[in-house]
Amino acid sequence: MEKVDYTPPQSDYIELIREKTKRQFFMKLMDMDLTVIEPGWVEAELEIQEKHFQQNYFVHGGVMSTASDIVMGFAAYTLCREHKGVVTANLEVNYLNPGIGQKLIAKGRVRKAGSKLFFCEAEIYVVNNGKPTLTNTASSIMTIIDLVPIAH
Repeated sequence: MEKVDYTPPQSDYIELIREKTKRQFFMKLMDMDLTVIEPGWVEAELEIQEKHFQQNYFVHGGVMSTASDIVMGFAAYTLCREHKGVVTANLEVNYLNPGIGQKLIAKGRVRKAGSKLFFCEAEIYVVNNGKPTLTNTASSIMTIIDLVPIAH
């Protein structure tokens, strides 16, 4: 998966994403961290724990799907204008290999940035004894939304 050269519309996009991750509660529940944030490109990792397994001790498909959604969403968010955000309008995940290993690495990118939609792609790797295996590919359409301040 190649990176596409984008210029972010907000110079503080990294700080904005770091602030958003504080309120990305499901990502916290998974113990997933963003490791790379670049315009149109985000990577994340999680150390695989028992809570990530399905009944055969493979990483659960829901974990892989969620990881894909998170990196694609944040990749799209790097290209949002001020007071804009994204939500997932469509998500397609392809399961290629079982997730057997100690670490999950998710890579997401914006393939095409439009004025109302972002077309995104992701790859998920599970690392077993130092060897990464491509376990999933995904694609999504992210819809740009207006962000309204929410009081808590």
